[in-house]
Amino acid sequence: MKRLPYLFAALLIVACGTSNHSSVKDGNKYVPYDQRDGEEAVVYFTRNLSAEGLIAAYEKVGGDITGKVGVKLHTGEQNGPNIIPREWVKALLEKDLPEATIIETNTYYKGDRYTTDLHRKTLEVNGWTFCPVDIIDEDDTLTLPVKDGKWFKKMAVGSHLINYDSMVALTHFKGHTQGGFGGSNKNIGIGCADGRVGKAWIHTTPGQPNQWDIAEEEFMERMTESTKATIDYFGKHVTYVNVMRNMSVSCDCEGVHAAPVVTPNVGILSSTDLLAVDQACVDIIYAMTAEEHHDIVERIESRHGLRQLSYMKELGMGHDRYVLIDLDNGGKKITAAEAAKGLKPFVKE
Repeated sequence: MKRLPYLFAALLIVACGTSNHSSVKDGNKYVPYDQRDGEEAVVYFTRNLSAEGLIAAYEKVGGDITGKVGVKLHTGEQNGPNIIPREWVKALLEKDLPEATIIETNTYYKGDRYTTDLHRKTLEVNGWTFCPVDIIDEDDTLTLPVKDGKWFKKMAVGSHLINYDSMVALTHFKGHTQGGFGGSNKNIGIGCADGRVGKAWIHTTPGQPNQWDIAEEEFMERMTESTKATIDYFGKHVTYVNVMRNMSVSCDCEGVHAAPVVTPNVGILSSTDLLAVDQACVDIIYAMTAEEHHDIVERIESRHGLRQLSYMKELGMGHDRYVLIDLDNGGKKITAAEAAKGLKPFVKE
């Protein structure tokens, strides 16, 4: 493997990965829809949690996905119970993206996906064998510019990323130990940063022993700037699909050790607007009853995860106002509260 660029990139940590900037302390405060301003994006919604529902949601937002396509998917630790079902992904690719490649990166933590060899084994265990899977940092890393970043001027990503003309962020929406919640922003910001340099810039202050010392607002901002580097690279040739199913408060990185799911399944959302699709998912969570959303709201607010949303808006990465289109009812416009109405308690499949 080529590693010299990693050594060079590591030297950039002091220049790019640290800053004296302070963070806005609002990541534990939910902003209701009527307190937001700006234009509205379009978000599509279906309650149909199946391959057919996934296809329907994607087909509404895939118009600019052309050329060589990378599908950014969290493929999970070995036997992880909550990842998007591979049969759904297979059906989507066969129907709409027959030449696409799943793209992933190695992890920053030691585990089943820490090295490329371990990662390949995990892909086989989890059944991601029906199409090519490109571990985009397998050979090298490169940097993409971060425009208007507070913490970074550039972000280190897997070098294979620029081999793709378009990207589909296919995301399992859930809680997250560090980020509060993991939506499309997390899938891209952490998931495209390479496992040794980019992820270290986001998670760790150099020169101290805690691998995960960067947290709360600063972590959300760093992760979001990483996302911005990637979506700016793809321009209009990137789209977002969030699957609100099996929403543990734990990330899929925790695999079989994830906290039990207690939040009801909801459906699938899609948009060409990154902020809008993540914001709509969060709004649906907050529109649930207190009993339904207690655990995941506690996880989001205790980690100050809502800063992901406000910082995306500050950086011009989308809109926090949107029209929610109900694909199950002829394209009727609905609210997040209507999408959250009548949910059934989670039952393990």
